[in-house]
Amino acid sequence: MKFSPRPAAQRRRAPGKLKAAAAALAVLALALTGCSASAGGKTDIVVAIVANPQMNDAISLQDDFRKAYPDVNVKFVSLPENEARAKITASVATGGGEFDVVMISNYETEMWAKNGWISNLQPYADKTPGYDPDDFIPTIKDALSYQDNLYSVPFYGESSFVAYRKDLFDKAGLTMPANPTWDDIKVFAAKLDDKKNDFAGVCLRGLAGWGEVMAPLDTMINTYGGQWFDQDWNAKLDSPQVKSAVNDYVSLLNAYGQPGAATSGYGDCITRYSQGKAAMWYDATAMVSSVEDPKSSKVAGQTAYAPAPVKNTASAGWLYSWSLAIPNTSKNKDAAWDFISWMTNKDYIKLVGNRIGWERVPPGSRLSTYQIPEYAKVAQAYAAPTLNAMNNASQENSMVQQVPYPGLQFVGIPEFQDLGTQVAQQISAAIAGQKSVEDALEQAQQYAQVVGESYQTGVGK
Repeated sequence: MKFSPRPAAQRRRAPGKLKAAAAALAVLALALTGCSASAGGKTDIVVAIVANPQMNDAISLQDDFRKAYPDVNVKFVSLPENEARAKITASVATGGGEFDVVMISNYETEMWAKNGWISNLQPYADKTPGYDPDDFIPTIKDALSYQDNLYSVPFYGESSFVAYRKDLFDKAGLTMPANPTWDDIKVFAAKLDDKKNDFAGVCLRGLAGWGEVMAPLDTMINTYGGQWFDQDWNAKLDSPQVKSAVNDYVSLLNAYGQPGAATSGYGDCITRYSQGKAAMWYDATAMVSSVEDPKSSKVAGQTAYAPAPVKNTASAGWLYSWSLAIPNTSKNKDAAWDFISWMTNKDYIKLVGNRIGWERVPPGSRLSTYQIPEYAKVAQAYAAPTLNAMNNASQENSMVQQVPYPGLQFVGIPEFQDLGTQVAQQISAAIAGQKSVEDALEQAQQYAQVVGESYQTGVGK
């Protein structure tokens, strides 16, 4: 099956409607004024990152960075995923200049590189001794490149899979198939759900956000045969396939999911599953850093991993990377690279393993990580499933219909930041019981039609 990329002339050069988000940066800009130099000749850099566990580990290890780079002082802006996306996008798109390093993903990297918003990091990577950019996992490296040059470098990479309590499956006489379907997940969730004891049969994201609820749901839509747009840019969110996928997702959460699912995102599911409050969790493969950490997880060593659930395709995972980039507005690019290279090199992997624990190592970025004996030992249950999921994450393997856009758990067009969030709000409302799935998708279809029509008329670029 061949999937047609969208012509370059149809790619928008900048996201629209960023004024509100840009205005929200005004206070932050004032707070950061004068941060380019500090007393004693040090260079101050401001780093905007997502407040996920692996990133918090990096903050906790800053003494090691300061020892290696005593002339660079790092100031962090660490925010929840949705807030971080909005602030980083508004700053970079408007040339605000608040940040020297930003955490973005493979969704933004190519588009922002084309727009001239972020710096080419290939020359930095090539000239840094021991950095070895060829060690990055190939699918991730390709996803973060533009014209064969890296414009962001991966902190960690991921696909998606199902974590499940092997001990509870064995006790109940259940066997997870080698390639589970969504019907299988529903059967297992029904048998293991225990509402009386606050125990969910399955945990799934329900929190509004294009990078929250839409991430797992989009993979479900793909394998059910749905699509956001057909090859002619006709919106398809009201198709029978999309309706079937969303109905099944919402009903699964309502029947056997965690309480308050409509406001439950990745962070909440980490906590719930790790504290022994769910039998299964379908989400990012990067979860292993928390699930398998015996210091914070009650289910470390009790979890097995299976591929993303399917319906009508061979696979259904996603491909994603939290990565670090340098906005072109930064006046401290060399210092910014000092920090980026520290946080994404081979030595950092070993630092996390030796200092915090090998279970906490950022996964899915470097091939060499999986050759470290200490990591290989603790990662026996999930190393192969992680790499297999990342290698199989392609439109050819996980989509039924041809589409005119790149992406698996997102639509690779600039408008998706707004469109994905608007649709996610409708889905979350359906999960909360505030409206029916049919009404939610009717509104979502209207949002998508506006975007689709802009590409049909050549306005979308």
